Amino acid sequence: MQKALSILRGVERILLVTIFLAMVGLYFVNVVVRASGSMLASDLAWIEEAVRLMNIYLVFLALGLALEYGRHVAVDTWRDGIGRALHLPVRRIIDATGLVFCVYLVWLGYKMSGFVFATDQRSPTLGLPMGWIYVAPMIGFSLLALRFLLSLLGGIDRFDTQAADEA
Repeated sequence: MQKALSILRGVERILLVTIFLAMVGLYFVNVVVRASGSMLASDLAWIEEAVRLMNIYLVFLALGLALEYGRHVAVDTWRDGIGRALHLPVRRIIDATGLVFCVYLVWLGYKMSGFVFATDQRSPTLGLPMGWIYVAPMIGFSLLALRFLLSLLGGIDRFDTQAADEA
């Protein structure tokens, strides 16, 4: 299981870095072409839309890694203090709630993307089906649900900030 998780982390990192570098490269080319006043500027109008779409995927693909490494916003002192004071498994409750919420969002994204794909709506400059925008949250919340599940089952310790700092 740890081997599969390690492979997943590697694939996520490679995808995130590739998407980010492609965004930077495309936007750089777009700025240079527009600043030079080249006639190519109108031919490269698709770059802005492509970069926006890539940004959506970049954000959602990073959800799982961010949770695993403890980079999501949390009120640690409150969470840990309440757990100790009331003797409640607050971390498990958080993981279970997060898992249920993410599964719901994946289902909602599935329904929404299916609906938008069925309308055959397309993006203005790329001509891509607009349903692909709704696939990004489905993937991202699936990765997030996996991390919540692994944390709930003890496969990862997302609350260990020292391990997160070393990664």
